[in-house]
Amino acid sequence: MAADIRIGISGWRYPPWRGVFYPEDLTQARELEFASRALPSIELNGSFYGLQRPTSYQRWYQQTPSDFIFSIKATRYVTHILRLRDIETAMANFFASGLLALKEKLGPILWQFPPSFKFDAALFEHFLQQLPRDTHAAAALARHHSPEMAGKIWFEVDEKRRLRHAVEIRNASFEHAEFIALLRQYGVALVVADTAGKWPYMEDVTADFVYLRLHGDAELYASGYGEEALKRWAKRISQWSHGDEPADASRVAEADAAPSARARDIYCYFDNDIKVRAPFDARKLLQVLGRDQGLVPLDASALENAVKPPRKRAPRRQSIKK
Repeated sequence: MAADIRIGISGWRYPPWRGVFYPEDLTQARELEFASRALPSIELNGSFYGLQRPTSYQRWYQQTPSDFIFSIKATRYVTHILRLRDIETAMANFFASGLLALKEKLGPILWQFPPSFKFDAALFEHFLQQLPRDTHAAAALARHHSPEMAGKIWFEVDEKRRLRHAVEIRNASFEHAEFIALLRQYGVALVVADTAGKWPYMEDVTADFVYLRLHGDAELYASGYGEEALKRWAKRISQWSHGDEPADASRVAEADAAPSARARDIYCYFDNDIKVRAPFDARKLLQVLGRDQGLVPLDASALENAVKPPRKRAPRRQSIKK
């Protein structure tokens, strides 16, 4: 069975994209409709900042093509505020908020941890144990939501589907073989996060899929990815998707303990701001991989004009009074 390779963007609603990625005459209400036909997947990040509503998930489901996939960035209330302590109700509220309404378009769930969060094996394993492994388990967990969620909940599951989870860390204490072993034990993917050297970079394979977040090649959230960088990522993605690993992979643990697979699904999202380059870099990577067929064309000249440095004006000649 061939691997499913999804290359996309983190979020889709950014004012600088209008007239660059999005056509000038496109209304804001139709931005997702356009983005989901220009790219095969989007990482939904509004869910990180606050719980979304079931009506929103239903609308996003209806606006996107039948073969589209959303990855969901999980609520920061669990990871950044509660910091994995007493999280049962918060987890239930998140899974009750409507993401199950995405049905077959629901992809992996991303759990991102702040730079100040350090590895605690017992605490982290307790968190991994609570992650629902399928949509039925997620619906069961969601029923333990808090009372204030009433009227804003969604439990309906059209069929039992597997749920995947990925973890992004930003503290060097996670560069530990015990952490990798825990992820492998529970089948949770370690996010390969390119952060221009700011945070730990690990390529340990811990699940039967690989999740990548590309935040910037040289400058965090700002720089784009050039032709050579994209070719490098394409080669790595191809190796992972065929069940292999790059020979120069940056690992913490032994490679031979990684889950074996003939094919691994890939989820890769560009989060390189100033939020203009991301969709174009995603399309270029799809093109390098030969997976851009059937997508709506993009206006590359609009990007060139948007990132072109402003033209310097000649200094105004001062008049000399005599």
